[in-house]
Amino acid sequence: MFKTMVVGTDGSATAREAVRQAAELAAQLTATVHVVSAYEPVPEPRLRLERREAPDNIEWAINPREEVNAVLDEAASMLKERGVEVYLHPREGDAADALLDVAEEVGADLIVVGNKGMTGAKRFLLGSVPNKVSHHAPCSVLIIRTT
Repeated sequence: MFKTMVVGTDGSATAREAVRQAAELAAQLTATVHVVSAYEPVPEPRLRLERREAPDNIEWAINPREEVNAVLDEAASMLKERGVEVYLHPREGDAADALLDVAEEVGADLIVVGNKGMTGAKRFLLGSVPNKVSHHAPCSVLIIRTT
């Protein structure tokens, strides 16, 4: 049925719930999960400032996608606790595009997203991640009720 899943996270409470439910489903199905998090790079002036102020032994960890790495690591921990094989995909740019791209690249059977932004008039916003994913996905989409 579903052997390769893609789930998106931005570290929010609703995204964590989508990851949690994806982890439960993946564990039951023995599916592999690819976790995607889109980001805007940290501006170079801020990186330079942080590097100057950081202790020498952690200076290497300060990079344009440092925040997204922490979000992905948190999601990976949740999945690994349930014995799920997990791969991480930090992607620069639009969240929906990142999910769709990774789903195509890995041949996903299922994309899991939270429903945040799909209630009331908000569901008509062009920028709605679950809305865009549901209309353009190359596979099945599971929209988790997180709100």
